[in-house]
Formats: sequence, structure tokens, C-alpha cells
Amino acid sequence: MAITTSIKVTLPDGSERTYPIGTTLNDVAKSIGAGLARAALAAKVNGQMKDMATPLTTDSLVNFVTPKNDDGVDVIRHTTAHLMAMAVQKLYPGTQVTIGPVIDNGFYYDFLFPAGEKVSDADLPKIEAEMRSLVSADFPVAREVVARDQAVEIFSAINETFKVEIIKELPENVEISMYKMGGWFDLCLGPHVPSTGKLGAFKLTTVAGAYWRGNEKNAQLTRIYGTAWGDKAQLEAHLTRLEEAKKRDHRILGKQLQLFSFHKEAPAHPFFHAKGYALFNSLMKFMRRSNTEFGFNEVGTPLVMNVELWHKSGHYENYRENMYFTEVDENEAAIKPMNCPGHCLVYGADRHSYRELPVRLSEFGRVHRHERSGVTHGLMRVRSFTQDDAHVFCAPDQIGVEVNSILDQIDKAYKGLGFNEYKVELSTRPEKSIGSDEVWAAAEAALQKALETRGQAYKLNPGDGAFYGPKIDFHLIDSIGRTWQCGTVQLDFSMPARFELEYVGSDDKMHTPVMIHRAVLGSIERFLGIFIEHYAGHFPIWSAPVQARVVNVSEDQREYAEKVYAELKSAGVRVEIDARREKLGYKIREAQLLKTPYMLVIGDKELQAGGVTARFHDGTNLPPMSIAGFVEHIKGECGGLWGI
Repeated sequence: MAITTSIKVTLPDGSERTYPIGTTLNDVAKSIGAGLARAALAAKVNGQMKDMATPLTTDSLVNFVTPKNDDGVDVIRHTTAHLMAMAVQKLYPGTQVTIGPVIDNGFYYDFLFPAGEKVSDADLPKIEAEMRSLVSADFPVAREVVARDQAVEIFSAINETFKVEIIKELPENVEISMYKMGGWFDLCLGPHVPSTGKLGAFKLTTVAGAYWRGNEKNAQLTRIYGTAWGDKAQLEAHLTRLEEAKKRDHRILGKQLQLFSFHKEAPAHPFFHAKGYALFNSLMKFMRRSNTEFGFNEVGTPLVMNVELWHKSGHYENYRENMYFTEVDENEAAIKPMNCPGHCLVYGADRHSYRELPVRLSEFGRVHRHERSGVTHGLMRVRSFTQDDAHVFCAPDQIGVEVNSILDQIDKAYKGLGFNEYKVELSTRPEKSIGSDEVWAAAEAALQKALETRGQAYKLNPGDGAFYGPKIDFHLIDSIGRTWQCGTVQLDFSMPARFELEYVGSDDKMHTPVMIHRAVLGSIERFLGIFIEHYAGHFPIWSAPVQARVVNVSEDQREYAEKVYAELKSAGVRVEIDARREKLGYKIREAQLLKTPYMLVIGDKELQAGGVTARFHDGTNLPPMSIAGFVEHIKGECGGLWGI
């Protein structure tokens, strides 16, 4: 039998090359061209990421990754995290490193510093400087596979107790690898860039607290965040976005614009002020209109229900660590974390025929979910919130039409709210779930078919579905390019069966409906935070808590200013009046700080003409007009959203 001494490499353009068996990816890149050899950071070999030093032993499809593509940037971030850990351990001997993953736009590493050693944001420039010194040294980054016992021995010898714990928990069949650079090493799967000289476009951003494995009962660690990019231009653009994001921080704007506050009496529960609740209600009214247009009927379900309901739904077994419990009439009850079981009871209270399906129920239901204090964040992550929730009960042959209608609703709603771009993910069965393999396969296939029939681009997100079914998630792209997960469509074959829900089919037999869970905004509170940051507080006129502010120049115009205010309010304009005995410039600056869309400055000219002059927040003026004319202008600017 002939011994194979060569392998075939297929490149992305379909071209093929033959090499001796054992040729490394680096040598393949060199044979293609010096430019590729310099740029290549790693490669995808038959779909799996590999280091450039990897030898090829079988015929392979090879796709090199460079700083110009996402996979290449991820490799850069991964190695930069190691670079940071190396610098930290050099500057702070005795520090233990734990984990250091790549995250959106960057990376982090968690450290246990020696007793008495504190690291803050002020120390980041020093760590960065050490990192740049290591880049200049251009240390090779090399992978080494070690036996399990050897790995335990190596990391025990340097007192890396967290690494020893990780190694001991790895399955027996997992290959254990370490990466070394300049005498420093860490446990890692890789891949990494060939040498530290390939790095450089990075910035350490902040220091935060963390717990080992996210459990507050474990050791408290120090987390250092950073960002890294393919080149300095990308880094500078990202840092500019971060600065812009700081200006848009909804927590700062929420206080400045008098929208909401938080108090120790109810941690992580927002208190909405009048202006904030006006904005909240605008979003809710917007969604009520949308729900009516797409055939949903609004219902209401209780906040507290017997715990048996949550056993039946599966939440108790799969979600109880996030739930709040109480006692009613000596029986255990739960404060609802979700609305779906209540909607099952509403559907099940009546007899249904196939002729009635689909049944579409919506609810702006307040739910409570326990979040650890360390992960709550303004409106973005709170412990009680209002979902723009809905559930569709339909026959199996209606799934495609109903999912497509929901996708239409979500697309129209986002564009109406000013978000013209979004990304879609299809998330499949998680490790913790209910239902049979057959049910999950059918549900996943149904959602995939709905997306593909529509021609909707999507990314597969394996293992991230809800415990009761697969889902389609929508990630909004805001005005400065950030993404936010908001809407969701989830297919559920399990819960209707658990609640013994039925309908009479055309064959006069009883059938179990399919349940589609749907949210467009998701949490209204969280969406409000996104909305604030997207518009930087300069809200579209239809949603602005205050659409106009009447400002008199002096006491001589006070009476007329009050007349203008009263007529605008009567016409449905959300209006305030500032008739204080303050200088006009002071009152105008305050209105600008509150980001009020229009100021109506009332002076002698307006008083004599019986009209108004509207000043837009950027300082430009509309032509003088009557009070009724300004009302019509506001209505026209709101368009079909007037009255929300």
C-alpha cells in the first residue's frame, strides 16, 4: 500500500495547491506571497481556527485570517488579553490569573492580587506601558500540549490555584494546551498570533470587581477590561465611540432630564418621574398601536400566583434562582418573572375551534426577576420591569404565516422608532431545557424555514435558546454603531402540552396548539435606556416628554405667555411654561439643557401680533406663526404618531 507523502490545500477562491505532509500554515502562507505571510495571524482549517505553526497532515480547506477580518481581530484580542496578564504578573508578583475571554469590542482578565495590593484605573497606564514593552520584544507565541497530571503539577508549583481547579474539572478526553511567550505561560485553547510584535492597537479601559465563576460566595477578584483592534485607526474610531457613549449615558441623562432615579429603599427598581413616565407611556402607546394593527388583543394577568403554576410551566425547575417567592393563605406563591403561564390560563379558560386560530394575546405585564447587585446597571438591567409581551396560540400549519407577521411587526416598529438597522440571530436548544428531541428539532426547523423563506439574513447561535424552545433574537444597531438585544420570537411546543391546552380541529378531534412567545421592545425600561442613548436625549417630537416650553422675556408678557401655554395644552401639546423672573438667557440655557425640542420666546413682538416665534433646540427659528399654526406644525412633525 502506497504511503501518502503529500496533502492538498484548497483556498477560498477554489484554487488547489499540493504540499509535503507536515507543512505548516505559515509555510503555506509564505508560498502564496510575502504579503500574506506578514499579515496572517491564524487560519481556519476545515472550519476550525488554528495557529500559524500548525502542521497540516490531511487534505484541508484553508482560509487565512488577518487584522482586516473579524476572526483576525478576535485572535488579536485573545492574545492581547494574555499580553495584559503577562504584564500584570510582571508588575505585581504573586498575582494569580483566572480567565481572560474575548468579549464584544475587547477582552478582560480576572486577577487575584496579593493581599494588600489594590489596582485601580489610575494604574492602567503603567500596565499599558509594560504591555508595549512586551510588544517591542516581539516574543514568539508557542503552543504546547501537556498531560493532565503534568499541567496540575506545573500550575500548582506557581500557586495558580484557579488554573488547577479548571484543569481538574476538564473532561478526561480534552486535550490540555498551554501558550508560552517570553517565559510566561497560561492555560489556553488558542489560537494566538505568531508573536507579540503583531499586537499594538490596544487600550486598557477600566477596572471592576468580579467573583470567581460569577458566584458572590467565591473569591472576589479584580477584572481589568481592555479593547484591541486590527490597526490604530480602528482603535481610535472605537475610543471616539466610547467617548460619545459617555456623553449619551442614560443614567446621566436620566438625572439631567429629570426622567428617573434609583433609591436604596428599592435597589435596582427604577422610580420614574413625571417626564420619564411620559416618555415611558409614549413607548407603550406606540406599541399598543402596533399590537392593534397586527391583530393582538390586550389582556391582564396577576402579579402573584400560586407556586404550582410555576411547577407546571417549568419555570420553578429551570428559573427559580431568578424568582421571588411569598406566601398567600399559607400557600407558597411566586411573583411572576414572565407572563406566558398566565396567558396559558387565559387561553385555557375558553373552548377554541380551529376557525378561531390564531389567538393573539398581548400584555404590558410587570415582572420581577432577581439580579445580583453586581450586574444591575441603570435601566439596562433592573429587578422589575414591564414587558411588551405577547403570545400567539396557533395550529402547526399557521406557524410560518404567524412568525412572518411578527417579523413584519418588529421590522416596522424598529424603523418607526428610528432604528433602521438590526441583526438577527437564531438560537437553538440550551443545555438546560424541557421537551423531547423531536419537539426541539421541529421547532428549530420551523423558525429556520420562516427566516429563509423571508430571505432574512441571520446568524446561528447554538445553545442559547430559551429553556422551553428555540428563538429568533433581534439586535438593534444604534446611532453610534452599538448593538442591543431587544426583540425575540420563541417557538414553544412544550408549554401548551403542559397546560393541556386544546382546540377542536377540522376533524372534530382535540389538538394541542403551538405557542409563539413574542416581544418587540423586550423590557420597556431597558428599551427606554437604549432610546435615551440612541437619541442622546434629543427625542423625536412625538415621544418628547415636553414638546415645547413657553418662555416670556419679561413680566410685561407674562399674561400672554400663560394664554399661549393654556391654548397649547388644551390642543394636546405637551408644554411647560417658565414665567420666572429670571434673565431670558438663563431660561433659554435651562431649556437647552433639558433638551426641549421647541422654545416659544414671548416678547413684545409676539404679544402685539398675537402669535409665537418657535426656536428649535439647535438655535434656529421657525417663521413667526399663530398659536394654531404652531399646533399644526407639531402635529405635522409627529405625523401618524401625533397623540402618543
